[in-house]
Amino acid sequence: MDFNMKKLASDAGIFFTRAVQFTEEKFGQAEKTELDAHFENLLARADSTKNWTEKILRQTEVLLQPNPSARVEEFLYEKLDRKVPSRVTNGELLAQYMAEAASELGPTTPYGKTLIKVSEAEKRLGAAERDFIHTASVSFLTPLRNFLEGDWKTISKERRLLQNRRLDLDACKARLKRAKAAEAKATLWNDEVDKAEQELRVAQTEFDRQAEVTRLLLEGISSTHVNHLRCLHEFVKSQTTYYAQCYRHMLDLQKQLGRFPGTFVGTTEPASPPLNSTSPTTTAATMPVVPSVASLPPAGEAALCLEEVAPPASGTRKARVLYDYEAADSSELALLADELITVYSLPGMDPDWLIGERGNKKGKVPVTYLELLS
Repeated sequence: MDFNMKKLASDAGIFFTRAVQFTEEKFGQAEKTELDAHFENLLARADSTKNWTEKILRQTEVLLQPNPSARVEEFLYEKLDRKVPSRVTNGELLAQYMAEAASELGPTTPYGKTLIKVSEAEKRLGAAERDFIHTASVSFLTPLRNFLEGDWKTISKERRLLQNRRLDLDACKARLKRAKAAEAKATLWNDEVDKAEQELRVAQTEFDRQAEVTRLLLEGISSTHVNHLRCLHEFVKSQTTYYAQCYRHMLDLQKQLGRFPGTFVGTTEPASPPLNSTSPTTTAATMPVVPSVASLPPAGEAALCLEEVAPPASGTRKARVLYDYEAADSSELALLADELITVYSLPGMDPDWLIGERGNKKGKVPVTYLELLS
């Protein structure tokens, strides 16, 4: 019992001495041992690494899971060391709603058939998103969390110990200084000076040892950067794979939707503006979108006869084909990527389509497969 009381009293004394030293340093009433410039640079680099790692981690979590409630739920499961339950992605939920809508509205109608096609594509997109989230979490988020919850906590602990050793060292320096000042006035303080010098030597040794331990840990930040760089490459790879899958799925979907034939009809709608009245800048589509069946004219309306269509006196333009396109019927013109064709619009035709000519061949072409040239 007496031993424990003495230890508590000793710890309280050390804490009080450090508090006094820290306060006097803040008010400029005590000297402070400064670390060398290289050590200070290591500390600043470590702090910067920690701060940016936290920001990148949090924003990546938002990217992978935009729902804040879901993120909190996943965090709690992780802290409880329990498996996070499988969650339906937004794409998969949309696919489910579209399939149910098609079943109720009529799966054999044009709208119902399109809903089914789109729902199948959305389901594949949802599965691709699920794979991307899992891969990114394992290869990128987990290493960042391991650094913050492992290496950084060790570094922070050793830095706190170094701070305490530094306060002890400076307190010993101040004590020795006071002892020498008293010795100059009376020779009775020789023992106090010897004791203060001994305490200073011990404090200096402990400080140097702790500074070396902390320095080695801080220099290990370079290895952390190498590891995070490798993880970043893995994240980019998984993201590239995900977007490539999404592009393929949407390209397949638009090709399927493009199989629905479009027809030219005379309507009372205003005529499309001539092509030469548009901006002279080049218009390009990053991903082609074939006009859907929703834009098709009602059945029974007469289609224009392509043989009777003549190009306007003005308003024709050259266009470069961005993607291969397979004609759905004889009224359309098949396209090959990178070829040049002549295009023009006619009054009353769907704005998503143009008339395309290549040599003696003529047919409708989707605008989003073209890059209109000035």
